[in-house]
Amino acid sequence: MVHAAIGHLPTSGHAPTVRDVYGAECRDRYCRAVTASSDRIVRRGLARRGVAARLGRWLDREPVVVFSLLLMIVVAYVVRMTLSETIPLSLYVLPILLGGVALSVPSLLLVVVVTGVALVGEGVSNGVNELYAGVVFVVAITAVVAFGSARSRARLGVQGTVGESMLVDLRDRLRAQGEMPELPRGWEAEVVHRSAGRSTFSGDFLVASRSPDGLVLEVALVDVSGKGLHAGTRALLLSGAFGGLIGSLPPAEFLPAANAYLLRQEWAEGFATAVYLVVDLGTGKYQVRSAGHPPAVQFHAGSGQWRILEAAGGLLGVFEKDDYVPAEGALRSGDALLLFTDGMVESRRRDLTDGIDKLQGEAERLVARGFRNGARRLIDAVASSDADDRALILLWRT
Repeated sequence: MVHAAIGHLPTSGHAPTVRDVYGAECRDRYCRAVTASSDRIVRRGLARRGVAARLGRWLDREPVVVFSLLLMIVVAYVVRMTLSETIPLSLYVLPILLGGVALSVPSLLLVVVVTGVALVGEGVSNGVNELYAGVVFVVAITAVVAFGSARSRARLGVQGTVGESMLVDLRDRLRAQGEMPELPRGWEAEVVHRSAGRSTFSGDFLVASRSPDGLVLEVALVDVSGKGLHAGTRALLLSGAFGGLIGSLPPAEFLPAANAYLLRQEWAEGFATAVYLVVDLGTGKYQVRSAGHPPAVQFHAGSGQWRILEAAGGLLGVFEKDDYVPAEGALRSGDALLLFTDGMVESRRRDLTDGIDKLQGEAERLVARGFRNGARRLIDAVASSDADDRALILLWRT
C-alpha cells in the first residue's frame, strides 16, 4: 500500500539534491546518482561550448581586455593616419561593442573616451563628411547600449561573461535534478517539456524522487504563473526549493510546505499550480494531490476508458492554509496516468474543459498503438503552438 510504503521513508537524508548545491549530507544511492547525472550534464555543456568557454575565461580578465581594446584603437588610428583607405572608419565601433560585453562601467568609460579622442583626431586630419558623421552616430548609439549592458552586470555583481555561465550551469544542474528516476521493470514513463517561444527557460518544471528502497516514486509537476523567460527565473528558484522538499517530507506535507515557501517570497505575481503524485511501485497504488492544477487522467485497461481524477486544493502562494485532498487509485498492468500543465489544454480559442476533452480523445488513440512515444504525440496533436509553456508526463505499467 502507498501509506505503508510511505511510512518507511525517513524524513530527511534522501532528497534528490545535488551535493554542490545542498551540501555534503547526501549519502543515499539515488542522491549520488542525481549528483553524477548533474555533473555529466554540466561537463557535456562545457565541452560543447569549447572555444566559447575559453573565450569567456579570457574576457573575464578585465585588465587584459582593457589593454587589448586600447591597443586596437591606437593601432587603428595610426594605420588610418598613414593609409586611410586600408582600414574602414567603422572599425572604431568594435572596441566599444566588445567592451560592452566584457568590461565594467569605469573601464568601458575609458575605452569610450579614447575612442572619442581618436574620432576627433580623425575629423581634424581627414575632414568631416557624411561618412564620418554616420560613424560618429553609430559609435554613440553603440556606447549607450554598451553602458546599459555594463550597468546591468554591475547590478548583479558579476564581471564579463560570468553571469551567463553561472545561469547556464544552474539551469543544467536543476534540469538534472528534475529528470525522472530510473523505474523498475514493469514501469515506464515519458516526460516532454516545451517552453513558450522555444526559450530555454520555462515556467513549467518537474521534480521527482525515488525512495532508497526503490518502492516509492514521488513526482511533482509545477506551473509557475507567467510564461517564458519571465516565469523561468522564478521557476529556477522554486525547482531548487521543491527538489529539496520532495522525498524529505511525508506526502501529506509536501504541498503545504511548498505553499508556505512560496508565500514567504511575497512576489507580486507569485502563485503557482502543482500536481503531486506518489506511487507505490510494488502494488501500483497511488495518491494524486492538486494545488489549483489541471486534473490528472488515468487510463483503465479493464474498461478501456480514461477517467479524470478529482483532487482538490488551492493555488500555491495565495492562501496561507489549505487542504489538499488526494485522489486515490491503483495502476494495474496496462493502466496509464497523465499529468500535464494548463498549456496543454487551455488556449484563447478554447476553455479548460474542452482542452481536457480533446486531450482524452487523442489519448484514446494511444491505446491501439501503445504508450511508447505517446507523450510527444500528445503534445504535437493537442498543443503544438508555442504560445505557452507545456509539459506532460505519461506513466504506465506494462
